Amino acid sequence: MSPAIGGSVLIEARFDTHRSAEQLHARNHTPLNVWVISDGKPGHVNQSLGLAEALARATPTHIYRLTALPAWRAWLMLLFKISPDKTLLAPDLIIGAGHATHLTLLAARRARGGRSVVLMKPSLPRRWFDLGVLPQHDGIAADAHTLVTEGAINRIRPSDTRNAGLGLMLIGGTSKHFAWDSDAVQLQIKSILARTPDLQWTLTTSRRTPDDFLEQLPPFPNLTIVPHTATSPDWLPDQLARCGTAWVTPDSASMVYEALTAGANVGVFDLPVNPRSRVGWAIARLADAQRITRFVSWCAHDTLTANTQPLAEADRCATWILEWLKTKN
Repeated sequence: MSPAIGGSVLIEARFDTHRSAEQLHARNHTPLNVWVISDGKPGHVNQSLGLAEALARATPTHIYRLTALPAWRAWLMLLFKISPDKTLLAPDLIIGAGHATHLTLLAARRARGGRSVVLMKPSLPRRWFDLGVLPQHDGIAADAHTLVTEGAINRIRPSDTRNAGLGLMLIGGTSKHFAWDSDAVQLQIKSILARTPDLQWTLTTSRRTPDDFLEQLPPFPNLTIVPHTATSPDWLPDQLARCGTAWVTPDSASMVYEALTAGANVGVFDLPVNPRSRVGWAIARLADAQRITRFVSWCAHDTLTANTQPLAEADRCATWILEWLKTKN
């Protein structure tokens, strides 16, 4: 019996009854089969599922999530064309984010066919993959096989139930992109809380936040603290769907883009940037484009730039991929 790719599970079978007759006829009513190769890292899985779910919003789709194999097993599968679990329908698309997914993605394509879609700049040559969806800060130019996105794509959807009286603070920590300064971040938090007494704020941390950060933050009547250890996978999307305002430390770039996708007005705390950081450049570009508001600018004007055009990068990617597939059929 052929070994499965690390186990698999059907996570979504969506048939969108609101698609037009022309769209359904274009695929002969056959659902798109999408395999998502997962390395288990939440950020990478978030990107892959964000794209897969956007495809499901555009066309009838089955989504299967499969666990990436250890590198040595993936190499064997690739070299000897070992077939995955025969119970799975052959894929139309195989999606992977993160270096640990690349070999399994290629092995699955060689054994079962389909088109490979790599998210973020791969560790292997890009020409080995059919399509690439890469954030702009990866520094790769767009071409016929590469779509460049505004930040990493995600699963967030714009919300029309946001409450202007609710705010969210997302606190990161040490990173190679910005010099972390707990005292500076705390001073900025205190200033925001003091100047917005009518807003109810929720603050959460990340795995990178220093252990003593919350201990040094005094209580405020309009602040609720929820450590990252007390949050579920759905907690952040639920909060972003409710809050009209989000403040994010710039090292948490993925959360900046998630907040912009949700439709919140986004402020970014000030931290010293590594001048060689592409993430730092991306944050600066968002500020120059007036998509986000830096803390120092907020202090001067006491207002955040309105997010009148939420990002919808996952849907844009899905449209691009489906158009590309039409040229191959």
